[in-house]
Order: sequence, then C-alpha cells, then structure tokens
Amino acid sequence: MSLRAIHSAASGMEAHQFSLDVVANNLANASTTSFKRSRTNFEDLFYQNIKLPGTDSAAGQTGVGTSVGLGTRVASTSLDFKQGSLLQSNGDLDMAIVGPGFFQVDDAGTPAYMRAGNFTRNSTGQVVVGSADSGRLLQPAITVPDGTVNVSITGDGVVSVEDANGDIQNIGQIQLYRFANNQGLLQRGENLYIETPASGAAISDIPGNNGLGQIRHRHLESSNVEPVRELVDLIKTQRNFELNSQTIKAADQMLQLISNLRQF
Repeated sequence: MSLRAIHSAASGMEAHQFSLDVVANNLANASTTSFKRSRTNFEDLFYQNIKLPGTDSAAGQTGVGTSVGLGTRVASTSLDFKQGSLLQSNGDLDMAIVGPGFFQVDDAGTPAYMRAGNFTRNSTGQVVVGSADSGRLLQPAITVPDGTVNVSITGDGVVSVEDANGDIQNIGQIQLYRFANNQGLLQRGENLYIETPASGAAISDIPGNNGLGQIRHRHLESSNVEPVRELVDLIKTQRNFELNSQTIKAADQMLQLISNLRQF
C-alpha cells in the first residue's frame, strides 16, 4: 500500500534530519579543543511478513518468504575517540593526553572528566580548567606557589615549579582516568563527560601506567573532526533526505490515481 511507503519514507526523513543535526554539531566543533566527533547509527524497523520463509505449499516447501519493512530509525550515536592532532601552545599549564585517558575536574562537587587540557590557575594559585562560566578544579588538586617563574610537567605527570632564585620543587602528580566503555559516558557539554553505569567506574593511575596515555606539556589536543569527511556525510544525508521526500511524493500520486479510478 502507498500508505506504508509514505510511513517508511517519513521515518527515513526523520532519521536523516537527526543525522544532519549530528553532522552540523561535528562541523560546529571542528575547532573545539579535544572534541570527539559523533556518528549516527541507524536500524530498520519492524517487518510485515506476508509469507514466512519455509511455508508449505502445494508445490512443496518455499525457500524464501515475502516481507516488507516499515522504515528506519536512529539506533544510537557513537563517539569516535580517535586521537586528535597535537598543537603546540605557550600556556604554562597546557597539557595534552597522548593515548587513552581523561583528566578529572570538580564540577560543583561532582566528578567530571575531560580531555581538554587548557588549564590555568585561579587567584589562589589552584589549577583550574579555563572556562568562561566557572573555574573547575583539577583533581587531585594542585596549587602553584606565588613567585613561580616556570612550570614543568613530565610525561608521567609530575608537576614541578621553579622560582626566581632557581629553586625547583615538586608540587603534585597528575592523575589520569579511564573507563571500561568510553561509549557509555554522558556528554555534558563544555568538554565534560560524566560517568554512567554503562561506562563503568573510573579507573585512575599515573600517566603511562595501566593502559593510560602520557602527558605532553605545552600542547593541546585538537578536535578529531575532519571537515572533508563531514562535508561528504552532509551531502549524503541531504541526498537521502531528498530521495525519501521524492518517495512520499510518488506514493501520494499513486494514492491520487487510485482515488480517481472511481471516476472512470
């Protein structure tokens, strides 16, 4: 029936509209520090089985059946945690994670996780993530003393400072965190991820241990969005949306033809 075709095509238009939103968000964050692109996954809907495979008939058992699907829907969105390229920066507290792992910050008493390492210090010297809205403290907390003229962070996360007299002291240890299932993390916005039952509990260790990456000081991880790839996905999504709309037009014309048959 044409009504079935209209329903299937309409579900395709709705699903590809969602996919377009995902592509648009990827492109909008092409310059966002450590942003991870998302991919839309589709799944087909229920099938109307007119004749089941293996049905007995006068000529024997059939080897195939007759069925028609009822459209598609968005099954999920997947995060691509592929490493972004590293960009050198001049920030004393800028850090990039080379390999798996997340930094932990305090988000109003709730642990939150991020790969963006654009850290700075607040008025009391505590290391916080740079944000226009609020200063989220790096965990475990690290405080840079007054009079510091140089900060050094090793690959395994040891933070040391040098004062004007040339004296050097260690002031803390960066901890990284990983999860059994990164896809289960909840995207909070502002480069933050939140632990969920699907992600599993956070596992912490020093950088370079227990499957965690290492720290690259005075570098930032760029977005892993590839604009050319996203533009290709954008064109494919647009064309699929248009084809589904054409299907609705064709099905509507067939319904009009059927309704006009009574005039003959």
